[in-house]
Amino acid sequence: MQLVLQAEEDIFMQQPLAFRMRPQTIEEVVGQDHLVGTGKIIARMVKAKRLSSMILYGPPGTGKTSIASAIAGSTKYAFRMLNAATDSKKQLQIVAEEAKMSGTVILLLDEIHRLDKTKQDFLLPHLESGRIILIGATTENPYISINPAIRSRTQIFQVFPLQPADIEIAVKRALSDETRGLGKYHVDLEPAALHHLCTATNGDLRSALNGLELAVLSTVTPDDDHVTITQAIIEECLQKKALSADKDGDAHYDVISAFQKSIRGSDANAALHYMARLVEAGDLKSIMRRLLVIAYEDVGLANPPACTHAVAAVQAADQLGLPEARIPLANAVIELALSPKSNSAMTAVDGALEKVRAGHFGDIPADLKDAHYAGAAKLGHGVGYDYPHSHPGDWVAQQYLPDPIKGAEYYQPKTNGRFETALGEQYKKLLKANSRNR
Repeated sequence: MQLVLQAEEDIFMQQPLAFRMRPQTIEEVVGQDHLVGTGKIIARMVKAKRLSSMILYGPPGTGKTSIASAIAGSTKYAFRMLNAATDSKKQLQIVAEEAKMSGTVILLLDEIHRLDKTKQDFLLPHLESGRIILIGATTENPYISINPAIRSRTQIFQVFPLQPADIEIAVKRALSDETRGLGKYHVDLEPAALHHLCTATNGDLRSALNGLELAVLSTVTPDDDHVTITQAIIEECLQKKALSADKDGDAHYDVISAFQKSIRGSDANAALHYMARLVEAGDLKSIMRRLLVIAYEDVGLANPPACTHAVAAVQAADQLGLPEARIPLANAVIELALSPKSNSAMTAVDGALEKVRAGHFGDIPADLKDAHYAGAAKLGHGVGYDYPHSHPGDWVAQQYLPDPIKGAEYYQPKTNGRFETALGEQYKKLLKANSRNR
């Protein structure tokens, strides 16, 4: 028996560090506080032992599997892992039989967006009965990529890239844990190395832990009673240079912030400089995501074609990968930097959200309500609606906002580009015409 246990321990220790350090309880999960923090939805479900099937979606290495493992560990239910693309219906049947015998099984189904109809049809009745608690994991948007039959039987929760502070907690835990982690090596991780490990992996904890393990195991020797890991070693193991490795020492998020502010400030040279630093660090994902934000937040209605061009550049870069990705991205950076700027759309929707959250809304006017079903007219729904396309210019004055806020104005047009100047003139013209007919 002792030999069997020792063999199992040896096999376990041969698994990657990220696998060994998987959370065993919900309290061990780092990050995703909006789901697993005290009093939050998944933490409440676990505490009450009232689990429901769910889909977790977000980038790789952000804790989808960890949350599933922690839920199973906290509830003491059996935990099984399958892949929707590579595992067959037979594996699902084995899990279903186990659930039938034991009562409840938590099934983590990775790449759930690739679940075919045969497996789906087999799985659905088991979800209905509650014998299988499904935790689907996907990097794809489930509202687009997952069949509605599965979506309607699950709660959908988004997970986000971890913050450097979250990754630091997990790294230090792995360094001190002598049973599952690297504690027996007595690792001295230099502060600069720790910082780079926590920032250069872009919120991917799996990548950070695997990089740390490679750094330790490739450095330690049998004669060492401790091992020192420098920033250079971490850079080599991650194959990413530190964003802060240049003279001014800016941190990862400072570079990204400066990148956006340079484009917002119409300084193409500064924008290209900060983009180059991100390219040199291999951080393609941050460049692409930030450009999309900049296009619609900072340029917006002042130059809508530039927004379209930015989307196309990001798609091209994603297909090309580095180093060629730098070329379409540079095109977008220069165009966005030199475009007229307007944040009027963002401030308009934020103003509308602020009012709605403060309770400023009312009943939808009866003539705008859905009238496609029998009996709608008896309720007054759709009655009196004036179809704009029946009028010259395809417009007619009528009220669309609820009575309590019928005079609300959220959009404040700017004149920083020909497109929004024209939009603003049309907007003001329509407001004036509508107000005369109230």
